[in-house]
Amino acid sequence: MFAKVLGMALLAALACSTPALGTDAIMDPAAAGRFTQLALSCVHREYPNKISHVLGGDADVRPPRSLTPVFYGCFDWHSSVHGHWLLARLAREFPAAPFAAPARAALAASFTEEKVAAELAYLRDPGRASFERPYGLAWLLQLAAELRSWDDADARRWAAVLAPLEAEAANRIRGWLPKLHYPIRVGEHSQTAFAFGLIHDWSVVAGDDAMRALIDERSRAYYSIDDNCPLEYEPSGEDFLSPCLAEADLMRRVLNPAAFADWLDRFLPVIPAIAGDAWLEPGVVTDRKDPKLAHIDGLNLSRAWMLRGVASGLPAADPRRAALESAAARHAGAALPAVTGEHYEGGHWLGSFAVYLLSGSGRPAG
Repeated sequence: MFAKVLGMALLAALACSTPALGTDAIMDPAAAGRFTQLALSCVHREYPNKISHVLGGDADVRPPRSLTPVFYGCFDWHSSVHGHWLLARLAREFPAAPFAAPARAALAASFTEEKVAAELAYLRDPGRASFERPYGLAWLLQLAAELRSWDDADARRWAAVLAPLEAEAANRIRGWLPKLHYPIRVGEHSQTAFAFGLIHDWSVVAGDDAMRALIDERSRAYYSIDDNCPLEYEPSGEDFLSPCLAEADLMRRVLNPAAFADWLDRFLPVIPAIAGDAWLEPGVVTDRKDPKLAHIDGLNLSRAWMLRGVASGLPAADPRRAALESAAARHAGAALPAVTGEHYEGGHWLGSFAVYLLSGSGRPAG
């Protein structure tokens, strides 16, 4: 029942006028508490676990909590990372809420110098050059950005403890991008456009002008001449990210509004100039117990925030904003009722996607 009420509330919020774009006031404490519980139930839950682990010998056969003692929960490494991001985000946004104290306790248990040192050693193993690249590394930087943005003594301490891992992730991205000749245009973890958006946002918070310049340069090189993205071919059966919309949501970070509007004319000419229910219907989920088929719930959530992000990058008078907002509302309304935790296949990660959408993450403030 709660999830249905939340979905209805979000639909009403998204139907508001364009000036509401960029606000972070859509999620109430009850919703935040529900999503926090999803993360608390998994960040220190070791099993079931799907590890991406290259064995160099018998000594590498160890349990997840030994291999990666910070991010061993939530089924896989990247979900654990953005589960921790969820806890930090909501504890910062709702410091007086009942869930804030257990969220902080979970963060404190994870972010110790000893555990981070072990994570760093794991990441630096010669056989793990491509580990969690780029999706997990981008989420790690987003987690670091959240801690950096939190005016709190504990958060500052956690950020300092996490700093070596943050630096390693950033350095891996810096070393990889000059060698990546082609962008990765898929709807799952290896997609470059979505990861670039997270890394771009981190670079702004961290004041890393060199990384921001690198992301901007690579984004322009990969995407600036793209046109007629085949949105009608989406989604593929296991997508949780839209290749077309993620690219557009990235480029609105790179281009000024006028230039972005011109680029979007060429890239997605199918966006109507008026709001209409016939454009870009939400994806259909057939089995939420299947971990891959449940990806479509995540696709609907990520589409919703990307559509809103694209709208936020356009000039205020652009007539496409209404259609983008309308499509975002439909996608959010289709997906939010599924973020219940009933099935661990989705419950271990969809809360993070819901919070990213509802908290206005990734969009310009004001």
